[in-house]
Amino acid sequence: YKDVGGLVSDYEALTERYRRENREVRLHECRSACTLALSLPNVCVYPDAKVKFHQAYNAINREVDLGVSSRLFASYPTAVQARLGYLTREYRVLSGTELIALGMRNCEGGPTMIASRKQQRAPSTSVASARPDGQSGASLAAFGDIAQKVQSAVATALATGGQTTDPIRVAVADRQQLTGLARGSAEANALPEPAPLPPRRPPSEAFAAPEPAPMSPAYLQLISGAQPILGPRLVRTMASN
Repeated sequence: YKDVGGLVSDYEALTERYRRENREVRLHECRSACTLALSLPNVCVYPDAKVKFHQAYNAINREVDLGVSSRLFASYPTAVQARLGYLTREYRVLSGTELIALGMRNCEGGPTMIASRKQQRAPSTSVASARPDGQSGASLAAFGDIAQKVQSAVATALATGGQTTDPIRVAVADRQQLTGLARGSAEANALPEPAPLPPRRPPSEAFAAPEPAPMSPAYLQLISGAQPILGPRLVRTMASN
């Protein structure tokens, strides 16, 4: 960054804060009190940086303050002190390349690698799948052999010298038994069949009696007390037809 300096007391407080927080400070153009940053462990400079050093002075009367100047000079690394020799009222400039040659860290160097804790890989879990329909009985026997081998391996791993270990039993489900249980459960939960309907009732006699044929004597029988519209001879003629 670019910093033109200021009160040494303010920069001393800021430098101590950065030191506590372990912050990184990058110097590009710096002069006066900001050179205190060279005392930080996480400071770096760019190769084209310009860092200007001079004595501290009183901001009111512009007189040099030798006590503050001594504190400022004592904060620099030993190699920088040897290169400067002492502070003067005039600026003394050191480039970033010179400071890097004196041991300051290059901001354009490789990135700082932060070690991270390795993540532990979760153990893999094997899940045995059921035998599909249509598979031969030999596969089931092979599965039983595998279970027996697993039983023997676990028993051997857990056994100690001179001590006997109880056998570990591995339960293998019978697919036919499971299928029978599933079918029994399905039959128990099945809905009952509907009851048969009652037989149909015989037809009523009122509707079963045959109707008289049209134009028959019964059909043409006059109602008691009624008068015929046609003459008797015409009625007999129509009935005979």
